[in-house]
Amino acid sequence: MTLRAKIAIGVLVVTVLVVAGVLTTLQTRNTGTQVRTEEVGRRDLEAIVTASGNIRARRTVDISSDVSGRIVELNVDEGDDVQEGQVLLRIDQTQFQAAVAQWRAGLSQREAQAAQQNASLIQATREYDRMQGLWTRDSTLVSRQQVDDAGTQAEVAQALFTAAEHGVDQARATLAEAEDRLSKTTIRAPISGRVTRLNIELGETAIVGTMNNPGSLLLTVSDLSVIEAVMQVDETDVPEISIGDSAAMELDAFPDTEFAGTVTEIGNSAIRPPSSTAGTGQTPTIDFEVVITLDDPPVELRPDLSTTADIVTETREQALAIPIIALTIRDRSEDEADGNDSNGDEEFGDGSTESEDTRREDEDEDEEEEEGVFVVRDGEARFVPVAVGIAGQEYFEVLSGLSEGDTVVSGPYQRIRELSDGEEVRTDSASVEPDEPAS
Repeated sequence: MTLRAKIAIGVLVVTVLVVAGVLTTLQTRNTGTQVRTEEVGRRDLEAIVTASGNIRARRTVDISSDVSGRIVELNVDEGDDVQEGQVLLRIDQTQFQAAVAQWRAGLSQREAQAAQQNASLIQATREYDRMQGLWTRDSTLVSRQQVDDAGTQAEVAQALFTAAEHGVDQARATLAEAEDRLSKTTIRAPISGRVTRLNIELGETAIVGTMNNPGSLLLTVSDLSVIEAVMQVDETDVPEISIGDSAAMELDAFPDTEFAGTVTEIGNSAIRPPSSTAGTGQTPTIDFEVVITLDDPPVELRPDLSTTADIVTETREQALAIPIIALTIRDRSEDEADGNDSNGDEEFGDGSTESEDTRREDEDEDEEEEEGVFVVRDGEARFVPVAVGIAGQEYFEVLSGLSEGDTVVSGPYQRIRELSDGEEVRTDSASVEPDEPAS
C-alpha cells in the first residue's frame, strides 16, 4: 500500500470520527423539553390597581337663576378667571324695580295709617281719662254708661293701632322680598375660579326651576387650585386600596406626561347600585368611586379630561421574586398517582361499590390544587409548591418554597402547563419559542 493510500485512509477515519462526535453531541443536546429559565432573585415590587376615570375640580359651583328674565348684561366668557363677588351677568330689572317701588309706597301708606291710628288711640285714651276723672269727683256729672263707652272706645283704638303696626311689618317684609328679588337679577361669582361652562348668551331668557322642571343652568365656576381624578374601580380591587395610597396618572390629552397623586376618598357604595339595573336582564358591573387628588396640577388641566391611574397599594423592597409566568397550578392527585395503584373501592351490602373519587367529589377544589413552579435540578424539572405574596407588574413575591439562586422554568407559557414532575428539560435561548398568551 502506497503512502498516499495510507494518508487517504487516515483522513477518512478522522472525518468519520468527527462526524460521529458531532451527531452524538447534537443528539445529546436535543434530549428533553426545550424551555427558558431564570434564576430566583430579589427585586423591588409594587402591587398596582389600574382604573380609569375623569378629571374634575374639587370645588365646582353650578349657577342658576332664582328669578326669570332676559339676560341684558353678560360680563364673562368661558375660560375667564373670576374673583368672588365679581358681577357675572344681569337680568332685566324693570319689573323687579317696579315691584320694589310699589311696596315701598305701600309701606309708607301703612306707616301713615299706623300714625293715624296712634293719634286716635291717644284721643280715646284722653277721653276715657277725663270721663273717669269726672265720675270720680261727682257721679252726677257723667253717667256710668258714658265712662264705660269711653273705655270701650280706648280699647278699640288700641286694637286698631296694633293692627296698623302689624300692617307696617307686613309691608316692610314684602318690600324686603321685592328688594331681594331685585338683587337676584345681578348674579355674582360665589367663589374665585374659572368659568368652565357657559350655557347662555346675551338676550336669552333665564328660567327658574320647579319641582318637576329644572331651571336654566347659566354657567359653572370651578376652583382649579385643587384638581381631582374620579376613578371607577372594580369591586374586587376596592378592598386593596387605602386612603393615602400613591398613584401615577396618564391623561390622553398629555400623552408624554405622568401626573402624581394621592388617594383621598373611597366610595362606600356602588356608583350604579344593582337595584338600578334590576329587570334589565343584564348582570350589573359593580364599580366604586375612588378620588385621587393630584399633586401640583398644571394650569393646563381642564375638567372632564379622561385619565388612567395606576394606584400603588403595596410595595416590597428587595423581595424574593419569580416571574409571574413561572407560577402554575398543579393537581395534588398527580403527585400521588404513581404511589397509589389501588382503586379505593368500597363494597356495600348490595354488591355496589363507591370509588374514592366519588367520595371526594364534594370536597373543595382548592384543597386538591396547589401553586408552584418547576425548578431545574440536574437537567430535570421538579415541581416545588410555593407561597406567593403581592403581584408586581411582571413578578410575584415569594414567601416560601424557594431560595435565592434557584433556577425556575420561566417559559414558554404553554410548555410550563404541559411539564411533568421529573421531566428532562434543556435550555437554548436562541431557539425557544415566544410566550403564548395566557388564556
